[in-house]
Amino acid sequence: MTTGTDRARSAFGNVQDEATYRKAVRSKEKFLRKFGDDSNAVYHLKGADVPVISETLGVRDLVLADGSDALDIRADAAAQPLPQKTERTVPGAGGSPVIVGNIRMGFGHYRISMAMASAAHAMGYTPYWLDLASFKESTGSKVIEYQNGLYSMGSRLSQRVGAFDKLFWEPLNSEGFRKLSYNSGDQKNAELCVPLFQDLPRDVPYIGTHVWPSQAAVHAGLTHVVNAIPDNWPMALHLAEGSIHTVQTPSAYLGYHQLRGMDSSRQLKPMPKGSLVYTGHYVDHELVSNIGRDCAARRERVLGGGAVRYLISVGGAGAQQDLFASIIEHLIPYVTRNEATLFVNVGDHRDVWDGLASSVHGLSELAQTHLDDFSELSTFAKRALDQDVSGIHAFCDADIFSAVYSSNVLMRCSDILVTKPSEFSFYPVPKLMIHRVGGHEAWGAVRAAEVGDGTYEMDETAEVLSMIDALQSDRNLISFMCDRIEQANAIGVYDGAYKVVELAVNGIA
Repeated sequence: MTTGTDRARSAFGNVQDEATYRKAVRSKEKFLRKFGDDSNAVYHLKGADVPVISETLGVRDLVLADGSDALDIRADAAAQPLPQKTERTVPGAGGSPVIVGNIRMGFGHYRISMAMASAAHAMGYTPYWLDLASFKESTGSKVIEYQNGLYSMGSRLSQRVGAFDKLFWEPLNSEGFRKLSYNSGDQKNAELCVPLFQDLPRDVPYIGTHVWPSQAAVHAGLTHVVNAIPDNWPMALHLAEGSIHTVQTPSAYLGYHQLRGMDSSRQLKPMPKGSLVYTGHYVDHELVSNIGRDCAARRERVLGGGAVRYLISVGGAGAQQDLFASIIEHLIPYVTRNEATLFVNVGDHRDVWDGLASSVHGLSELAQTHLDDFSELSTFAKRALDQDVSGIHAFCDADIFSAVYSSNVLMRCSDILVTKPSEFSFYPVPKLMIHRVGGHEAWGAVRAAEVGDGTYEMDETAEVLSMIDALQSDRNLISFMCDRIEQANAIGVYDGAYKVVELAVNGIA
C-alpha cells in the first residue's frame, strides 16, 4: 500500500471499533498464510486483444508481460486505431486510455464493465480491461477467486434449499453486506491486489465496476478512480473511500449519502461533497443509441400480431434452473403455435443447457443450438432485427466474453427479457422480473417497476407464468414498457456509463 492511509480503520470519518479492525487484519493475515505474500513481487503488464470485445468495443486486455519492461499504457493506446466517431465522441479524446477494473463474479460485473468500455469507445477513448481475478500467480487474484467461489456456491445453494436462503443468504446479501464493519475487512483484503498496479500511471482514468478493484486502485495511489456502484440497495460493501462513487438511481444516491442503516448503533456521518454522484443507468452505447429503432420494431412486431420474442439469460452463477425449466415448458405451446419465439442464453454453462434439454419434454427436438460461434450469433441477431424468427434458439459459448456479450446482442432483437433483478434491471428493454438471487437484488426490480420499463419482482412460479399469459394476450403491455423506455431515454436515464467515463477523465467540475 503506497498511500500511507489505513482505510480499514474508518470510512468517511466514521471510525471502526477496534474489534472490527483487528478482525480485518486477521482476515488479511489468513489469506497471506493461505496464498503467500507477493507484496515485493514485480508484475509487469502488457496490452492484448481479447475475443469479441476487442473488435466490437475496441478493448485492450491488460495481461502479465513476458519480459521485464514496464507497460507504457499511453504509448500502447496511441498505437491502436482511433475509435470511430459517434455522436458521443469527445473532442480531444484521441484514443487516450481509460482503464476498467473488474472481476468476474457471476456475469454482472463483467456486463457493467462492457457498458463502461462501450461508452468509453463511443466517446473516443481506448478502454483497457483489468480483471483482478485473472492474474493466477498473484495473491490478490487467488483471494478473489476463493471468495468468488464461495459466493457462487451460496447463490446456487440458495435456490435449492429454502431454509438456507431464508435464514442465511437473504440476510447476508441485504443486511450483512450493508454493515459498515463489513467494509473494514474488504479494505484490508484489497491491499493484497496492490502489486498488480505498479505499471499504471497514477493519474490514468480508472473505473472500478466492483468495489475490490476500486479499493485496490485507491490503495495503489491512483488519483482518478471512479467506483461504479452496481446495486440499488445501499451497502457498505460498495464503499471505496478515496474514489468518486457513482450510483444509478436517485434513491441509491440519498441512501448512500447518509450511509443509511450501515450501523444500527449510531448515526453515521454522511459521505462528503465530491465523493458521490448520481449518473443514471450503466448501459452500453450500442443499446442506448438504438433505443428508438428497437422500441419501434417491438411495437410493430407485437401489435402487428407477430410472435413475442422472449430472451432468457442465465446468470454466471447458473442458479434458478428449475424456474427456467418451468418457464420454457409453459412457453412451448405458444412457440408451436408461432405466437412466441424463445432465445435461451446459458452463457458458458453448457451443463445448464444439457439439464434443461433433458428435463423439459420436447425441448431438445424443438431447439436449434448455436454453440461457440459468436460470429454466427451476431449474424443471427442482426438478421432478426428486420426479419421474422421462429422457434426456440439456444446459445452457449465457452468463451466468457462471448457468453456475457451474447445477451447484449440478442437484447436488441428481443421483446421481453426474462431476468432476475440483477444488473439487467437497468437496461432499456422490456423486462419480466423473476425472483431474486440475494436480498440486495430486490431493489433492482423496484427501480424497473418505478421507471416502468419492467415488471415488479415475481416470487412465485405461478405468478411468472400468469404474466407470460398476460403478455401474450395483451400486447399493449409490451408497448407500454417501450413508451416508458423512450420517456426515460429522453431525460438521460440510460446515460450513466457516459457520465462515469467523463468523471474518470475529468473528475467533478
